[in-house]
Amino acid sequence: MAVEIREIVIKAIVSDEVNTEETTSSEGYELDKNSMIQECVDQVLKVLKNKNRR
Repeated sequence: MAVEIREIVIKAIVSDEVNTEETTSSEGYELDKNSMIQECVDQVLKVLKNKNRR
């Protein structure tokens, strides 16, 4: 018997607080943040490029 999922709800809590124990410097945090933003932009551009090909 197959199960069909018609709707899925995902909830997440995002906090901008930085734990001083986890990151030793704000520069490292900024680099991680910038690399994450760049990766997101790259993925969005890839999706848009693929969508325009259709």
